[in-house]
Amino acid sequence: MRRLSLLSLFLFLLVLTPAWAQRTLTNPLKASGPDPWVVYKDGWYYYMNTVGNRLDLWRTRHMADLGTADRKTVYTPPASGPYSKQLWAPEIHFLNGKWYIYFAADDGRNVNHRMWVLENASADPMQGEWVLKGKLADPGDHWAIDLSVFEHKGKLFAIWSGWEGAINGRQDIYIARLKNPWTMKGDRVRLSKPDLPWEMHGDVPEEWQKNGEVPQVLVNEGPQFLRKDKNLFIVYSANACWRDYCLGQLQYDGSGSLLKAVNWRKSPQPVFVQAPENGVFAPGHNSFFKSPDGREDWILYHANPSETDGCGNKRAPHAQRFSWNPDGTPNFGKPLPKTPMPAPSGE
Repeated sequence: MRRLSLLSLFLFLLVLTPAWAQRTLTNPLKASGPDPWVVYKDGWYYYMNTVGNRLDLWRTRHMADLGTADRKTVYTPPASGPYSKQLWAPEIHFLNGKWYIYFAADDGRNVNHRMWVLENASADPMQGEWVLKGKLADPGDHWAIDLSVFEHKGKLFAIWSGWEGAINGRQDIYIARLKNPWTMKGDRVRLSKPDLPWEMHGDVPEEWQKNGEVPQVLVNEGPQFLRKDKNLFIVYSANACWRDYCLGQLQYDGSGSLLKAVNWRKSPQPVFVQAPENGVFAPGHNSFFKSPDGREDWILYHANPSETDGCGNKRAPHAQRFSWNPDGTPNFGKPLPKTPMPAPSGE
């Protein structure tokens, strides 16, 4: 009888062990995924990355399962036209009770890249109809990619990467107010341009120049909003994706308009760089998310497995927890090695 009781207890504990054990995840989260973006809502992570010729949406309960998550193509562009090609860096946001997807696209010529907006009124973004609301452009209709949105004190703002004029050569970070999720209110304001020594690496390979590319492209792109109490940050990617890609940071000084560049200061050094010793190269184009229980802050970014992989599909999504410095600034540490780590708390 005693043996039966012990055996029953053992089997009972064996069944419960998975629920008690700490879940883990291992980078990269899946084999490929340039420009990763994720948002957590109602028990689900909704994830997107650049696919190129369409927009795909993933959904999972656990970040460790991203590689096998539910996946759906939510938008296929027309065969031709201004938003038919090179769909880059999609982001999904829940605003004013509806879902929105922001993505960059063109007609096959990079010079025509602009931002476009989709809307879905369904509570479940994997269902319902995604409707194109139109182009989200500044009054001058300048080249634009990598747009993200955030709310601050009841107002909606957009941040993105754009050209000052009509010619490639430098990408700057811009901000603007939004009248609604698909319409800009007023003109854009430049917050940052590549002007520090560590963000001036953008020499274009000679073989690309033969195809009409300019000899150098200096890059600030992929801006993402980050908040900690009263401190506001914009974390952006610096340098060309084929060389010395890393993250830089802008910090709002806490007073005055967000639309004035003088109210933002740039970190004199990059805040996140590659870790060759851990096999992680060219980390960048990040997003941020909270753990399901709201206790942890996480960064999601793409990175390459070697130094020569450039801007292709070897860029894969990596995630890791980050902390905060005593002065209220984020401490991202360095890219972690490809070994199991505790999953976000609350999963």
